[in-house]
Amino acid sequence: MDSDQIAQVRRFNRTVTERVGVLHDRYLGRDRPVGEARLLWEIGGHRQDVRRLRERLGLDSGYVSRLLRALEADGLVAVAPHPEDRRVRTVRLTAAGRAERALLDERSDELAGSLLSPLNATQRARLVAAMAEVDRLLTAATVTLDAVDPGHPDARHCLLSYFTELQELFDTGFDPARSLLPDAGGLRPPHGLFLVARVHGEPVGCAGLKLPPGSPAEIKRMWVAPAARGLGLGRRFLTELEALAARRGHTVLRLDTNKALESAIGLYRSCGFQEVPAFNDEPYAHHWFEKRIAGTRPT
Repeated sequence: MDSDQIAQVRRFNRTVTERVGVLHDRYLGRDRPVGEARLLWEIGGHRQDVRRLRERLGLDSGYVSRLLRALEADGLVAVAPHPEDRRVRTVRLTAAGRAERALLDERSDELAGSLLSPLNATQRARLVAAMAEVDRLLTAATVTLDAVDPGHPDARHCLLSYFTELQELFDTGFDPARSLLPDAGGLRPPHGLFLVARVHGEPVGCAGLKLPPGSPAEIKRMWVAPAARGLGLGRRFLTELEALAARRGHTVLRLDTNKALESAIGLYRSCGFQEVPAFNDEPYAHHWFEKRIAGTRPT
């Protein structure tokens, strides 16, 4: 890692924390630190699953519990079991909590304005654009890729979303029953694997890899949610799957795709995939790609 880049990141962090006031226990002039204020904002206007809330914020359970106890003691939140599953803890804002959140929103707007007001119009535009870019890159850095069973709820969510999108994109529509969908067992070790991308615990993409012995590895069902596009997840999936296939000794990586998926086709080509004659009978495929990879002998 470049030491100058590390130093710049640290300078940026110090500037931001000082300028936005998170060093003070009374964030935005209220009687609570930034952690409690952020939790109030994140809970919002709906009942929230505490576990999901914790995952979204990347906080450990003990710290979240302490924050919730403090907010509950101030009468701002109500914590209770879920009406349909008492094993699940939920939290909602009280009337006082909603009023406090509205005030925090007002103070946050004022703080944002104070950051922009000393600048001229050109500088404001540059700062806002830079912030958008930083937000995008930091979000990309928080994405996790995890191998899961194809039957996992997050995997099913991604596949259903993927099939729904294909139905809208393809001229012929998309019927999973007609497609050469891999059997779930083909995407489980040792025959393959299935990756799910998550942002703050929420699934935003998936990709499968078939690893048939003695045959090329094959990428199947790679999809990224529209809201997560532009984070480089497609390229990251391809890089990860290529490395996994190589570690299993495969020297060729294959995939097929539909002509409607123009962005995907461009991505495959930019990642070194070459178009080849059809190697399967996939009814929805118009293009078939291969890439030679540096396979290594499995240990």
